[in-house]
Amino acid sequence: MDSKQELRSRLRRLRREYAEALPDNMRGLMFMRPPRLVMDHLPARATIGVYRSNSFEAPASAYARFFLEAGHDIALPWFADRESGMEFRAWTDPFGDTDLEMGPYGILQPAGDARRLVPDTVFVPLLGFTADGQRLGQGGGHYDRWLAAHPDTIAIGLAWDCQLLDSLPVEPHDRPLAAVITPTRLFGAL
Repeated sequence: MDSKQELRSRLRRLRREYAEALPDNMRGLMFMRPPRLVMDHLPARATIGVYRSNSFEAPASAYARFFLEAGHDIALPWFADRESGMEFRAWTDPFGDTDLEMGPYGILQPAGDARRLVPDTVFVPLLGFTADGQRLGQGGGHYDRWLAAHPDTIAIGLAWDCQLLDSLPVEPHDRPLAAVITPTRLFGAL
């Protein structure tokens, strides 16, 4: 089995090639709203955590807009600096990003005075996943540490179908996902 570093390199390339091959109009239609089974597991006023996707990640912005319109609070990852742990803060404008500023990792995040939130459900980015919910992230461990500190939060991955793997090297600190949503399927039982 490849090391995590080798897998990350291979999966970044595969994910990029997959996303680049998608026509823009097709990409815009994917991940518009979560599957019904996911909706059935959410409390009425749940706080929903999402992420700001890059060009190649499965997009989460339409989910943010969908949940905001359904009356949920939306939260994005927030970092005070590169040495600090990840928190979640309120994202009130997923239609225009007017309440975001550049964070220490070069990614837009809520302003420092945004309200701190703890998501009930968090949609998580990933490089690879298995059908039973194992996840390979970017390697920083931010989500694994946050999820370990918030064990009651339901973690759901968003991915392209090409990111499914038969197995992953798993370490004690790795946190499994309750489910993974791809454009064609829902993996996991929630």
